[in-house]
Amino acid sequence: MKKLLLAVAVSSVAAGSASAATIYEKDGFTYKLNGDFQVQMRQAIGNDERAEVEYDDLELKNYVSYDLGNNLAAFGRLDFGFKNAAEKNENGSNLEEAYVGLKYNVVSFSFGKQNFASDEFGIEEAYEIKTIDEDRFDDTGTKGDDTLRVDLELDNVYVALSHEMDARDDGAGIDGEYYDVFVATDIADLTLAAAYQVNNPAGSADSRDTYGVSASYDFGFMNLAADYSVTDDNNTDFETKQYNIAAVFGVASTTDVAVGMGNKDSDENGFKDITEWYANVTYKFPQAKNVSVFAEVANSDLEKNGKEVDMGMLAGLRLKF
Repeated sequence: MKKLLLAVAVSSVAAGSASAATIYEKDGFTYKLNGDFQVQMRQAIGNDERAEVEYDDLELKNYVSYDLGNNLAAFGRLDFGFKNAAEKNENGSNLEEAYVGLKYNVVSFSFGKQNFASDEFGIEEAYEIKTIDEDRFDDTGTKGDDTLRVDLELDNVYVALSHEMDARDDGAGIDGEYYDVFVATDIADLTLAAAYQVNNPAGSADSRDTYGVSASYDFGFMNLAADYSVTDDNNTDFETKQYNIAAVFGVASTTDVAVGMGNKDSDENGFKDITEWYANVTYKFPQAKNVSVFAEVANSDLEKNGKEVDMGMLAGLRLKF
C-alpha cells in the first residue's frame, strides 16, 4: 500500500518513523526502533490458486542520530525484513536499508542502500497488487545499494533527489544507473506530486525515461486520488502507461473503506491492457491505533491460457510500532 494520499510525504530518511519507539536518548544521542508485522491469509487472483499464509511485511527498522550542534545532525538506518525467510522456510533475514547521512536544518544528505526519490510516488491503496505494478516506477526500479540521496522539507513542499551509481557490482548489484526526482506540495486540501526517473541500463546506449503526476483531495467525508505514469523505452521505442484511481472513506473513527483500480497499457506488439480493481476495509483498535485487522477482495480482466482469472481475497492482522 502506497504512502502518499492526503498530505505531502515527510521523509523518514533523516528523522525516523513518526511511530518509532525511542529506546535510548542521552547527551544528544538517540536510538529508535520501529517495526511492521503483517501476516495474512490470502488466495491470490489467478486460476486454481490455493489459500496460503502470506507475510507482508515483517520488518525491524533501526535508527540512530547524534546532535552535532548548530542545527547539524548525523544519522543512520539499518533495516531488516524477514518476509522472504518466513515465506521460504529459510534461516536469516534480508537487509533492506543501510545508510548514513547528515542533516542541516531542512536539508539532509544520505548514501548507502536505500530507496530512490521516485519511491515516494503513488496513490494506490491496495494491500496486494497481483496482475499490474503499483505504478511505472515500481516496475522500473525504486531502490539501490549505491544510492546518493538529498531530501528537502519545507513547510508545504517536499523535494527528494537521488542517484544510483553505476558501480559495476559484477552482476550482483543494480543494473545500470538511475537519476530520480520527486516533488510534492499541499494547496489547502489538495496535494499535487510529480516524479521523473532516467535509467541507463548497463551496457546500453539508450535509456528508459519514466515520469508521473498525481493529485489527491480531502473532501472531508472521503479522500479521492489519482496518478498517471509513463515509461518511454528509448531502446525499443515502446511506451508503457499506467493510471490509478483510489478513494478512501472514513466510515467510523476506527474504520476506513478503500476502493480503487489501476490500468496498465503498452504499445508493445501483442500487449493487451490490464485492469485490476480492489476494495478493502481496515479496522484500527481504539485502544491501540497501531493494531489493525483488514480484509480485501480484488479482481482483474487478465486472461491466462484463454481463461479469465478468478477473484482474489485476503484477511489479516497488522501490528506497527
